[in-house]
Amino acid sequence: MGLMIVTVFCLPAGVLSSSVQVLKRQAERRTDGGMYIPLLRTPTTKKRRRDGQTGSIGLGDFQDVTYSVLMKIGGIETPVVVDTGSSDLWVVSDACTGNCSASAPLYPQATFQSTGLDVQLLYGDSSTGTYAYGPIGKDTIGLAGLTLPDQYFAAINSTNTSVLETGSAGIFGLGFPVYSVIWQQVFQKSEGSTGSKRFLHGQSIAPRYSLWQSIRNFSVRWPTEKNFLRTTFPSLSSLLAPPKSSHSPRQSVSVIPELLASYSSLGPFLSRLVAQDSLAAPMFTVTLQRDSVDVGGNIGMLAIGELPEGVNNASLTWAQVRGYPPSAGGLTPPADSPDEVYPLTWEIPLDDVYFDGNKLPRSTLSPSDISLTALVDTGSSLIRGPSDIIQSITNSLGSGGSFPCADPHSLAFQIGGTMFPIDPRDFVTQAFQDSVDQCTANLVSTDPPQWGGGGFLYSWSLGDPFLKSVLTAFHYGNLSYPSHDPPRIGFLSTVPTTAASDLQSAVAAASADGGNFPLTSNPAPSGTFSAARTNSNGVPKASTTTRKSNGSLRTGHLLDRWVVVALSIGVVLSRELW
Repeated sequence: MGLMIVTVFCLPAGVLSSSVQVLKRQAERRTDGGMYIPLLRTPTTKKRRRDGQTGSIGLGDFQDVTYSVLMKIGGIETPVVVDTGSSDLWVVSDACTGNCSASAPLYPQATFQSTGLDVQLLYGDSSTGTYAYGPIGKDTIGLAGLTLPDQYFAAINSTNTSVLETGSAGIFGLGFPVYSVIWQQVFQKSEGSTGSKRFLHGQSIAPRYSLWQSIRNFSVRWPTEKNFLRTTFPSLSSLLAPPKSSHSPRQSVSVIPELLASYSSLGPFLSRLVAQDSLAAPMFTVTLQRDSVDVGGNIGMLAIGELPEGVNNASLTWAQVRGYPPSAGGLTPPADSPDEVYPLTWEIPLDDVYFDGNKLPRSTLSPSDISLTALVDTGSSLIRGPSDIIQSITNSLGSGGSFPCADPHSLAFQIGGTMFPIDPRDFVTQAFQDSVDQCTANLVSTDPPQWGGGGFLYSWSLGDPFLKSVLTAFHYGNLSYPSHDPPRIGFLSTVPTTAASDLQSAVAAASADGGNFPLTSNPAPSGTFSAARTNSNGVPKASTTTRKSNGSLRTGHLLDRWVVVALSIGVVLSRELW
């Protein structure tokens, strides 16, 4: 086992049921007013649709590791990491002490309305430990022309995380409100069931992983895993406990109507818009760009309230989000709808998983009575799976999991009867500096699922390598009564038929030009954009790139005022191989 030290010097550029069919018909009755993202900047004006609001904004990309979006928080506009694996919004404030040097604007607390509550977020594993801590409060927050006053979030004033080093100032969680630590604390206080300062989910808000965690693979210029905020499995028992007051105690189920009603006023940003019925449809859509190996792919985009213009709802494959009954740690249903089962996170069923055309066996580490599911997570830069299956894939690739970069491999997930492969260009990571002869896979292990409310039930986590290969539509549905409009995720593959040969061409180009794959960063853009081109399904596509002889990049169609930055790299490298 070797040690790899990577030093980077970079210039940061600054939907099963009848209700589902109803949704399909509604989504196809489009009206004017949706705005979509980029290729070329065009002046547009935000419109309000008669049946609800929509909005879109482009995504920044830090070396295919984190994807960010500009949010207006109080008096500033600052980039935050887009994370479907968590539900909270937090941003580093100007009162921060410690590791607070940043190119991104920090939140000035002049307009911050504190609740008197604090939130503590802990990161890392047994060998690493980082944290983010600060008060919970509210301010006016805007995104893509959508604005909410009195939005709760955390103004982090003490942290040793490295989120700032990716050019972002915080995390924007797009998960379900019941998974929000901030919402839980504010709701408990509103019900009189907490003291002035109480931490939920225990006092340890566990991590996805520390930014600098060493986890088997590193990219040549930067660690491949920068996952910031995967909270522990939520504990809802304290949330449903009778309030501490002089009044007669209520049964915990009696608080459920108030809890559900609170989403519209106390919930996370997008959940509030959904609960207020403010959007044209209770959904958002994500596509991620590729800024490594072979720069291009999809346009980085967050579209709120509908699908991108030109994309037909019927072309997507929809999978219903997993619900967690109370016996599995989920929310208790209300008395007026006792059969409701609520989601916790963006987790969907998998039919099977295939590698190089062969169906993989089920993990022996997972209980046989737990169905196969996956978390869909923009906040993860890797694909995570059961350790025995990941080890089997690694062994098949070659010694220590190393294989020729020019050999295209196919890892595909069958969802709703449709196969969704990962583009082979997003499956690989260059193993050695100045050489694209050998690569490793963007795969690591995850914890096995467990019954009984002690943990999540998914076996796989589909992070950015998968999400760069699809258009993904996240439909919240009815947050209070999910049986009326089930939450679901729609997928549309964007992997071209030429992906394998495209990888080989990228390897050849890199070999002829210094031996390194390109690696770039783009800042989160402001404003709105129009697509210069789309694929056959209407998905906006990014520009192609060519490499100069010195290894820097130029684009065929630059985003106006976007900067593609060549990296100056100093690396002392050895390799950890299994």
